[in-house]
Amino acid sequence: MREEPDRSLMEGFRYERIATSGAEINTAIGGAGPALLLLHGNPLTHVSWHRVAPRLAERFTVVAIDLRGYGDSSKPEGGPDHAAYSFREMGRDGAEVMAHLGHERFAVAGHDRGARVGFRLALDAPDRVTRLAALDIVPTHHLLTNVTLGWGLESYHWFFMAQKAPFPEKLLTADLDYYMDYKLNKKGVGLEIFEPRAMAEYKRCTTPEQIHAVCEDYRATVGVDFEMDRADAEAGRRIACPVLAIWGSNSHVGRHFRPLEAWAEWAEDLRGHAIPTGHYPAEQRPDLVLDAFEEFFAGREPRAVAE
Repeated sequence: MREEPDRSLMEGFRYERIATSGAEINTAIGGAGPALLLLHGNPLTHVSWHRVAPRLAERFTVVAIDLRGYGDSSKPEGGPDHAAYSFREMGRDGAEVMAHLGHERFAVAGHDRGARVGFRLALDAPDRVTRLAALDIVPTHHLLTNVTLGWGLESYHWFFMAQKAPFPEKLLTADLDYYMDYKLNKKGVGLEIFEPRAMAEYKRCTTPEQIHAVCEDYRATVGVDFEMDRADAEAGRRIACPVLAIWGSNSHVGRHFRPLEAWAEWAEDLRGHAIPTGHYPAEQRPDLVLDAFEEFFAGREPRAVAE
C-alpha cells in the first residue's frame, strides 16, 4: 500500500485535488494577497518549495502544484507524440488550477522543469501571467541548440530518458533509491541540503508510474516542445511580462551557459543574477531565493548577490 503524503512541511497550507481538462492536480494553497503559482522540477514535487512557500504566503496567495505525472497528481497517457506531457499541457494545468481558485491573473515561479512550464505558460497566456521567475534554467530552444560536451555529461538524462519506452523505464526502476540518490547528488553539492522529510517525499513519489511519466516529459521536450519553441523563435515571439532569471553559480547552468544572454533572446524586460548554489537553490539557499522573489514579485528590482 502506498504511504500517505507528509504534509507537515507545507505548514499553513490546505490541499485540494483539482481536475483540469487533462489531469487531476495535487494542489497546496496558502496565504493571502496577489496570486503566485509555484512549479517544481524533476525529480521533485511541490514540497521542494517548503523552505520558501510559508514565508511567501505572508504576502501572496501561494499555489504550489505537483505537475502532471509527478508527485500525487495524475499520470495520464502521453499519446503517440507524448504531447500530453508537453510544457504547454502542463502550463494549461497550472492556468486551469488558478482559474478554478479564482485567480485570472497571477505570477509564476518555476524551478527546472517547472521553469520550462512557466516559460511556455508566459508565452501562451500573456494576458494571465504578470511576472515570471525562473530558477536555474536557460530556455529549452537555446539549450538544445547549444549543447556542449560538459553540459551533456552532466545532463545525460535529457537524452537517456527521451529514449523509446520502455528502455529507460526498465533501467531506472531497477533500483529507485539508488537512482534518486545519484540524481539529487549534483556535482559539488551533497544530499545534506535536502530536509530528510522532503527527501522521503521525493522517494515516496518516485514510483514506476512516475518514472514513465517523467520519461514522457523528456520525450515531449525533444519533440513537440522543441518544435513549438523553434516556431516561436523563428516568428520572433517574446515573453511579454517581466522576467527574473536566477541560477546557481555551481550548477550545470552556471558552468556551461551565459544565462542572461540566453534569456535575452526571449525576454526584453529581464533581470537576473547568479547565487552561490548548485541546481536546487530553493533548498540550498532559501534565504537568497526569498529575498529575490519578494523584491521581484512586489515590483522592485532584486538585489544582486555577491559570489
